[in-house]
Amino acid sequence: MHSQTSDYLDVGNNPRVGTKRYMAPEVLDESIRMDIFESYKQTDIWALGLVLWEISRRTIVNGIVEEYRPPFFDMVPSDPSFEEMKKVVCVDKQRPSMHNRLHSHPILSSITKIMKECWFQSPPARLTALRVRKTLSKLDQDHDYPTEKLKMDL
Repeated sequence: MHSQTSDYLDVGNNPRVGTKRYMAPEVLDESIRMDIFESYKQTDIWALGLVLWEISRRTIVNGIVEEYRPPFFDMVPSDPSFEEMKKVVCVDKQRPSMHNRLHSHPILSSITKIMKECWFQSPPARLTALRVRKTLSKLDQDHDYPTEKLKMDL
């Protein structure tokens, strides 16, 4: 619970909250500043990057679409442990791989850049939600593509 007026923050005493596969490095290595609300927003940006990655895999470009896979599907088991995710994300500093086709489409290429900026190891270096929103809005304005050019296969 967070109160904007008093900046009061009550999150309990367990930093290991959420789906392990989507946990940011600072949650996995337990270095998250639990007393600062901004820390939680930064972990959400990490997870947003993973959701954008999932969406981009299911986007048809030049007739190609990838089957659904969760983030880090090729690096951890289907139900990874906290320790397995910590090794992949914090120790090995792995990130989901990007298919080459994403770079061949101007919008997806820009979204790929956003994803990578959501996955910086250092939380303050990650994009803010406002910056993500503004960048996506600008992409929408700059590219007036017919809907059949970029389709989602959900």
